[in-house]
Amino acid sequence: MLKLLLCVSLLLGGITVRAATVELKGKAAVTGKILEEKKDQIIIDIGYTVLVIPKSQVVKLLDDDARAAKAVAAPPEPAVDRGFYSASIVPPQERSVRELVNELGEAVVQVRTPAGLGSGFFINPDGFLITNFHVTEGETQISVEVYLQKNGQIERKTYKQIRIVALNKFADLALLRIEDKDAPKFSCVTLGDADKMAVGDTVFAIGSPLGLERTVTEGILSTKTRQIEGTLYLQTTAQINPGNSGGPLFNLRGEVIGVTNMKITFGEGLGFAIPVEAVKFFLNHRESYAYDNDNPSNPYRYLEPPSRAKKAASQ
Repeated sequence: MLKLLLCVSLLLGGITVRAATVELKGKAAVTGKILEEKKDQIIIDIGYTVLVIPKSQVVKLLDDDARAAKAVAAPPEPAVDRGFYSASIVPPQERSVRELVNELGEAVVQVRTPAGLGSGFFINPDGFLITNFHVTEGETQISVEVYLQKNGQIERKTYKQIRIVALNKFADLALLRIEDKDAPKFSCVTLGDADKMAVGDTVFAIGSPLGLERTVTEGILSTKTRQIEGTLYLQTTAQINPGNSGGPLFNLRGEVIGVTNMKITFGEGLGFAIPVEAVKFFLNHRESYAYDNDNPSNPYRYLEPPSRAKKAASQ
């Protein structure tokens, strides 16, 4: 055994050993110490054995120093599932409200109809946004005002080609889409998990109360299980007023945990939001709530008037 170790030591005595990662075809990789690099093969020590790898199977050879530099230059993004909407897999770090408002402000919009206004927020870059059902109830002429930050200034842009994609009256949710030809890719939010919030946690809302766009209000989560007419809501001390309806309620991780939709008018600090779990259910089953009379799964059926009424109307 001693003779074998001595032979190996003598053989490697004149070789410069360096740590590296060899990326192979088939998305495999081997990390170890390069003993020798020949024209057609690489000899690498992986600790318990020595491998001879044909260069025809090598995609890339990356030294550990270069790999570390690459990692520093491009830190990994937070783990997020980006489907129709984005949802955190690994929650990001908490930050201040000031930092988050600057980052998230562009994703919050104002929704206008002939009857009034509310708020909303983009859930993906393709112009899909969430608001309250009661903001758009009975309306088809809808416009959305977006606030873009350019060179430290706010630039307002109004879009008027708005399609109602899905509605859920009982959950007070509506899914809209901007379909203007000049519409760009939009900033969007990440949906969080209200179940992981604790009573007393800091939350904040962004919206357009009384038409005052981009208004930020901060408070705490008062309770997660306030029951109103058989439905559970998040209760918050963050100020909620008419015009906030349909806007996002954020945690300090920058995730949406609820959709603000009402307040108790004769009290202060008594605002309510639809838990984000209801939003996810609505989005995951949006085809069942599609705004389309021809959809057999549509829960809303618009019936033809009785024949006598129809006859009178035609006269």
